Amino acid sequence: MSAETAPGRHVLILGGTTEARRLAAALVDTGAGRVTTSLAGRVSAPVLPPGETRVGGFGGPAGLAEWITAHGVTHLVDATHPFAERMSFNAAEAAALSGIPLLALRRPGWTPEPGDAWTFTDSLTGAAALLPSLGSRAFLTTGRMGLHTFAHLTRTWFLVRSVDPPDAPVPPRLEVVLARGPFTLDDERELLARHRIDVLVTKDSGGSATAPKLTAAREAGIPVLVVARPPVPEGVAVAESVEAVLKWPA
Repeated sequence: MSAETAPGRHVLILGGTTEARRLAAALVDTGAGRVTTSLAGRVSAPVLPPGETRVGGFGGPAGLAEWITAHGVTHLVDATHPFAERMSFNAAEAAALSGIPLLALRRPGWTPEPGDAWTFTDSLTGAAALLPSLGSRAFLTTGRMGLHTFAHLTRTWFLVRSVDPPDAPVPPRLEVVLARGPFTLDDERELLARHRIDVLVTKDSGGSATAPKLTAAREAGIPVLVVARPPVPEGVAVAESVEAVLKWPA
């Protein structure tokens, strides 16, 4: 996405991730045309990226396609969370409807290292079914929106960390820490020890911002229950870094 082809270009970034903010900043800094980042609005005080922003849903793929056409969007980048599956499929359908190129920005997933004790599952429901066999004091880092999936587990004690308080229903034995990352390795070591955590539950979000918890769990010999990420919609090109998006020839 060189500045030489910027006139008339309008890049819509479906954001909410660190990579989305970095991409918006890079495009604005290089003068790569008009840049708009769309945020879902699930966080009360989001960190706003450079360029223009909009908050809220589009009303499905048809609504997104209408917005793309009405605002002269020429390029669509899906830089949502790797687990924002519905939004990614909406983006793919909207790009097809509006006839513009789509690129998915997905940071690489995590891979276990020597000393890790990871168990993989394909859903939060699967994680809830496996969790009681792995531990009784869980650090649950799968996001506040899915806590209802674990609400029936009455014997497990949960620690949850999120930017905003979770909504009910939630597990009955729950402690919430309100904080915004990234978190250091020392932070995670202290948290696991202080709360006597014996199992970590996480989504395969990838990236470095939340990876220290995995290192801390490895050091402490704590098992990790990992929810595998859903696939990118078929036919959608994928870039694994902001730098790769900036080289996108479309």
